[in-house]
Parts: sequence; C-alpha cells; structure tokens
Amino acid sequence: MLFRAYISAKLRRNLILFIMFLLFKSLHVVGFVAWFAGLFYLVRMFVYHRESQDLAQPERDILTRQFHLMEKRVYKIICNPAMMLTWTCGLVMLYLHGWEWFKANSWMHLKLVFLIALTIYQLWCKKTIVNLEAGDFSVGAFQWRLLNEVPTIFLLAISLLAVYRNALDFGLAFLGIIGFMVLLVMGARAYRRVREKNPEA
Repeated sequence: MLFRAYISAKLRRNLILFIMFLLFKSLHVVGFVAWFAGLFYLVRMFVYHRESQDLAQPERDILTRQFHLMEKRVYKIICNPAMMLTWTCGLVMLYLHGWEWFKANSWMHLKLVFLIALTIYQLWCKKTIVNLEAGDFSVGAFQWRLLNEVPTIFLLAISLLAVYRNALDFGLAFLGIIGFMVLLVMGARAYRRVREKNPEA
C-alpha cells in the first residue's frame, strides 16, 4: 500500500513537471516569435529612417520625429520583453532537463551561442537608436537592408538546431547558411537595382 502511494505521488510529481515544461516551452516559442518580429520591424524602420533623410523639409523632420518614437517603442515594448521571456523560459527548461542532459546535447551549446549573439545584436540595435537620434546617419539605406537580414540568419540556424538537434551535420548546415547568406545579398543587390530604376518599387 505504501509502495503504491509512493508510485502514485511520483507519477503526480512527474506529471506536474511535464505540464510545467510544456507551459514554459509554449511561452518560449511565443517569446521567440515576438522577439524576431520586433527585430525585423525595428531594423526595417532603420532603413526607412535613413531614407527619410533624403526628403525635403518639412517632411524629413516630421518623419524623423515619428521614426524616433516608433523605434523606441518597438524596442521597449516588443523586443526587450520578448527577449527576456525567451531567455527566462529557455533557462527554466534547461533546469528542468538537468545538467546531464545539457552536457550530452551539443546542439544546445551551439544554440546558446547563437542566442547570445542575437542578444548582442539587439543591444547594438539599442545603440543604433541612440545614434540615429543624435543625427548619425553614416550607415546607408542599402547597408541597413543587409543588416535587416541578420535575424533571418539567426532564425534559420536556431530553427535547424531545434528541429534536427544532434542529428544535424554542423559542417553541412554551416555551408548551407553561408549559401543562404550569399542568396540574401544577391537578392538585396537585385532589389537595389530595381529601386534605382523605379523608386516606387
């Protein structure tokens, strides 16, 4: 009887832990999606912010003020909370998995490296907001378009790691990501040529 009660208590505990894990995993995905959405939107605004400097007055000043406001809000209301939610839920899931699981899964080590790099990218975006507000428009619109694709690289790499895990051939995946980056640059250059012929495109 005591043994059955012990087994029953252990099953309940494992069930509760499993439900908690699924909850944190769901919130982790929500945070991840919102984080990338915020970064894509933020850097796209940097593109338009830079292009607005080529307009005549008073349109330039009106758009500049609006972009300052939008960039700060997107960073503060979307990017930061989403980043914190992603990190918090991810670290809780790692804790629930345990140290032995973490040591045995090298894909997670690489995923954490990408997440740290993505966090640094976001902090760089924060510095960029400050620089743009100070009137530093030294980076051109085309360069911003290329930098806007950086989160796409992170998204591809992290998604591959999360789906394939230890079955992923890291060398082959790296070559694939490099090839994808080349395609992105070629696409951006092709779009620039189209825009030069037709600014409304």
